[in-house]
Amino acid sequence: MAVTLKTRKARPRRISILGSTGSVGRNTIDLVRRDAASYEVEALTAHTNVALLAEQARALRPRMAVIAEEHLYGALKDALHGTNVEPAAGVAALVEAAGRPADWVMAAIVGAAGLRPTLAAIARGVTVALANKECLVSAGAVMLAEVKKSGATLLPVDSEHSAIFQVFDFDNAEAVERIILTASGGPFLDLERDAMARVTPAQAVAHPNWSMGAKISVDSATMMNKGLEVIEASYLFPVAEDRIEVLVHPQSVVHSLVAYSDGSVLAQLGMPDMRTPIAYALAWPRRKSSPATRLDLAAVGELTFRAPDPVRFPALRLAREALKTGGAAPTVLNAANEMAVQGFLAGEIGFLDMMDVVSDTVAMGPVGAIASVEDVAAVDLEARRIARERVAARRSRGR
Repeated sequence: MAVTLKTRKARPRRISILGSTGSVGRNTIDLVRRDAASYEVEALTAHTNVALLAEQARALRPRMAVIAEEHLYGALKDALHGTNVEPAAGVAALVEAAGRPADWVMAAIVGAAGLRPTLAAIARGVTVALANKECLVSAGAVMLAEVKKSGATLLPVDSEHSAIFQVFDFDNAEAVERIILTASGGPFLDLERDAMARVTPAQAVAHPNWSMGAKISVDSATMMNKGLEVIEASYLFPVAEDRIEVLVHPQSVVHSLVAYSDGSVLAQLGMPDMRTPIAYALAWPRRKSSPATRLDLAAVGELTFRAPDPVRFPALRLAREALKTGGAAPTVLNAANEMAVQGFLAGEIGFLDMMDVVSDTVAMGPVGAIASVEDVAAVDLEARRIARERVAARRSRGR
């Protein structure tokens, strides 16, 4: 008699989503809810959006939901009344949520605030999908040391780094001549510099291709996002800074490229939809279905490319200089940029003032090696103090 062995059904993957109410977090949840039987949610976290966090928690039934702002704990507790979801609040609770037992963690807390929770997830040796480029920029050496120590797997979620990851031959890295990060150019790609001085926050966050949060959208408009991505790529891939190029590609269809020594150039293409790189990270090393619109090259018609303008977009130069300087410089750069963007969104400084604030802060900021999280925190704090002063100085003289 023949015996048929039944294939054991894989248990649901246990996941946590740090920054669940942001753009990346919402897209991750969209994918999870489309395949709910494959996932169990351990923790969700948010910054201030209690209503959406509670809505997500009621739908996904995580074991824990955390709001970063402690004064919102009561509101979250009330919103989760009648559920079995444990509410919590504060920075320590974010770190606790990141360190809870999960197989896969989405690290999507925006800015340097995401560093400690991301490190807590890495310390558990799990798969961490990294959507927070600021973590690597401000603490790259510290993060990679923790990855090596814990045996964690770090998967890039930025569309550009995900694209490179998908076509980079890590077993033959010596054959890579260069990697090419593509940039949409943002909403002001062809705007004259004089006109940029009059740009409003509302205009800056209106990205032509991608749906993103305010901070990331402003970074795209200044092209600082691409500068930060150059630094991030230097940590993620064994390629020197002078072999990391940036190419403006307004259609956002070619997400990045890798050039090899035999003359081959491999690229990853797709419609601009963050659910594609998120799905790749969520299912890695396999692939899963995504609702993203399928690429129709005939309908797109043409793909264009050009070099970035270093005069109108000085952020790329500032980022490369910080990367070459090393030590505390990238940490200072990131902190200064966060404060400059905050000042711009609040109407305190103009669009062009942002890179002036960053440049001044990097010139005046701390120097030296970064060897620990404490070093990162100290440098970040001092850089923010200097950047706030630079923002205030520009505000006081009416920009």
